[in-house]
Amino acid sequence: MSRPPLRVVLADDERMVRTALRVILEAEPDLTVVGEAADGAEAVSVVRSLTPDVVLMDVRMPGIDGIRATEQILAGMDAPPRIVVVTTFENDAYVYDALRAGAAGFLLKRADPEDLLAAVRLVARGDSLLFPAAVRELAARHSGAGAPAAAPWVARLTDREADVLKLMAGGLSNHEISERLGVGPQTVKTHVTAVLAKTGSRDRTQAVIAAYEGGFLAGRAGG
Repeated sequence: MSRPPLRVVLADDERMVRTALRVILEAEPDLTVVGEAADGAEAVSVVRSLTPDVVLMDVRMPGIDGIRATEQILAGMDAPPRIVVVTTFENDAYVYDALRAGAAGFLLKRADPEDLLAAVRLVARGDSLLFPAAVRELAARHSGAGAPAAAPWVARLTDREADVLKLMAGGLSNHEISERLGVGPQTVKTHVTAVLAKTGSRDRTQAVIAAYEGGFLAGRAGG
């Protein structure tokens, strides 16, 4: 029995962008666009009403922007969708704020259709959409000069959990981490769950942000 298609909501203040995204997504049998929004406030309302699996959220919109909309959606729903913020520039400070707010990752507006489709499917299955170099640079800009003091949770990580978190920050999936460390997928899943609990994170993206802000990873590019 085939699975129902993944349900997607598009939030962008440019109608042309929403139309282009809809055409790409609706050409796939496993994806369907169930709603659209032209600003952040409408996005919050539409998402709460339609409960999609994934939201493609423009980061810069009039009124309530994508960051605030992301916060409101995640705070106001028991089972919120996975949110991917869409931006023009990967080094946009808004992107980092959106990731800190709980977005599962970000995607560039100039991304190829294949990358867009892969991103929707990736976050829908629980993985994070991260670009390690960009996140490292954004973290460096956010933290400013000097390395942040180590958060209390850093000392509570086991050696293997620390290895897993470093690989998560490198953008590796559970399967890739499993192969890199030579352990089973279920073992990796157990370690990831422990990392999320110890860092107080909702998902992998939040854990990576915590790793930079908590002094576990060097925030400076090239660090």
